[in-house]
Amino acid sequence: MHNVSMRQNGTMELRHPAYALVFGSVIGLGLPLNAVCLWILLRHHSLKSPNTIFMVNLAISDLLLVISLPMRVYYYATGTWPLSNMACIWATMLFRNNIRSSSMFITFISVDRLLAVVYPLRSRHLRTSSIAWKGAAFVWLIVVMVNIPESVEFSRHLNDHNVSSCFEFYPSELDKKLHRSGAAYFQLVLLFTMLAVNIVSTALVSWTLQRQLNDSARVNNKVNVMLIFAMNLVMFTVFFLPVSLVVFFNNLRPALNCLASVNCCLDPLLYYFSFDGFWRKKEDVDTSLARE
Repeated sequence: MHNVSMRQNGTMELRHPAYALVFGSVIGLGLPLNAVCLWILLRHHSLKSPNTIFMVNLAISDLLLVISLPMRVYYYATGTWPLSNMACIWATMLFRNNIRSSSMFITFISVDRLLAVVYPLRSRHLRTSSIAWKGAAFVWLIVVMVNIPESVEFSRHLNDHNVSSCFEFYPSELDKKLHRSGAAYFQLVLLFTMLAVNIVSTALVSWTLQRQLNDSARVNNKVNVMLIFAMNLVMFTVFFLPVSLVVFFNNLRPALNCLASVNCCLDPLLYYFSFDGFWRKKEDVDTSLARE
């Protein structure tokens, strides 16, 4: 048993530099990409557009994730945690919040595109800036409400056990407490529900676009719109769901956290730049959307 334990510890020690490298790469790509995208959205697009509002909040969510990663890089590079328990809890919550908020904002973007393509006239009273801001506020409210029980359990565990590490303080008793709080299962149910919404939205939009005329302008719009929906499904199946299922595979937690963090680098590349009007001002974007 002693040899097995030593081998397991050795394996973890070898993994730590790899985790530090991944998180460091995410910082190097995610910080400038999301900062530039946020600047473009605020400068070139009006916050009266629901799609812009959701993308701005998505960029903010990704930036909050990125600013929590330097602490993970230090921990996995050195194997030590020099900061307080509260700093550990904040870093952990910022990471977990990104999965929740990003998945919800991406779903809102899908629903907005669904309404714009399938019900362009009947949905105008729904696709307003007021409703979009209320939706964004609702997302952050859910995130805060889920944070409260999780943060309390993390704090109790760190104080009771005098844990000197961070990000890997998930023994069986803590996982059981989190399960009893319902936060883990709430996140799973929420993600599967939003995945179903994205699948249905993709099917409806694809069916609608196939019925439209195949002139070159519409073909380009079709490709861009379907790319958004395809990337939505990739985000859920590759980045969001695996890290949420980690409650059943606790030993894979650090690796799946690394995988999940990559989503903040792909959001600017695969979502923002998939729009024809991303670099154009709002008047041109509205004209483009009206032709959909």
